[in-house]
Amino acid sequence: MATGFYFDERCLWHTTGEHVIIAPVGGYLQPPTGSGHAENPETKRRLKNLVEVSGLGDHLSWKKAPPVSRADMERVHDRKYLDEFKRLSDAGGGNAGFYSPFGPGSFEIAAVSAGLVSAAVSDVYHRRVDNAYVVSRPPGHHCLPDASMGFCLLANIPIALERLRAEQGPVRVAVVDWDVHHGNGTETIFYDRDDTLTISLHQENCFPPDQGRADARGKGKGEGYNLNIPLLPGGGDQAYRDAFSLLVKPALERFRPDMIVVASGLDANAFDPLARMQAHSETFRAMAGDLKTLAGRICNGRLLAAHEGGYSEGYVPFCGLAVIETFAGHRTPVKDPFLDILSQQQPPADFIAYQRARLEAQARALGF
Repeated sequence: MATGFYFDERCLWHTTGEHVIIAPVGGYLQPPTGSGHAENPETKRRLKNLVEVSGLGDHLSWKKAPPVSRADMERVHDRKYLDEFKRLSDAGGGNAGFYSPFGPGSFEIAAVSAGLVSAAVSDVYHRRVDNAYVVSRPPGHHCLPDASMGFCLLANIPIALERLRAEQGPVRVAVVDWDVHHGNGTETIFYDRDDTLTISLHQENCFPPDQGRADARGKGKGEGYNLNIPLLPGGGDQAYRDAFSLLVKPALERFRPDMIVVASGLDANAFDPLARMQAHSETFRAMAGDLKTLAGRICNGRLLAAHEGGYSEGYVPFCGLAVIETFAGHRTPVKDPFLDILSQQQPPADFIAYQRARLEAQARALGF
């Protein structure tokens, strides 16, 4: 077996139309000369290309997959939302929610993206691959049952998990979301359930604003099965390492999932235009290594990551490569050309101590 690498060129053909960062062109916003909208294909294309030119691709099992069906979507999403998304997609594009523009054919492309994640979930669960990384686009972790949100058009990971459960019966899954923005869609879908532990590490009050609070712990049967870890802007590499040691790993040990799924947003990196967290490639390598070790101990190595956000075309590839190298157990000759300067731009010791004290207080409150 090997690490599965799930990629389909069609996912890169999804378009968000003419935007500047996240705002539509018009008024004082002139048309872009570069990539335009933050969620554009280049970050993922450059990651895939770096995987190839680095030689890492020779150590991976490359995979494609069929799109998910309408029945798969309806296990998670309202029919009215899917009908509207399909109608707008067929008509040339639009927006079926909040901050989530799309163009012609995006309904079918989103089904391909969710299909890649679903295939990876099945393959990892059945041990057809050691672990997996999915270049899924459009992303999914903000998508609500009844509306798109934050560039996300279908809830890729929940759709995949519900299809697996429909086929296999009960499966305990932990979703670890290290995207810099709160994983509100995944949280909403599983908020009242005890078969899915949802963990979101995110920049506090970034997006969606006023969501992702530490006191949001689930409800009903799901009480205690949602863990939000809001991090202060600028927290950098050490904030993520402390969050993992104090909260993420103890929560996973307590829950004992059958599988760990990562919502792998790479937008906590220091060059990202939509956040301010100051992480670097070694941050992601460390988190991937922690989860790989933990998965080997508690769930027979069942671990996969589905790509979410990350909007620095020049730096996302190095962060993603670090994750995939770690999963595959193969280090390429590639050196992160930005690592030295980013390592020198980390927050001062007193800031790190203050952030850690906040995390320690949260850990004590949870009995870790």
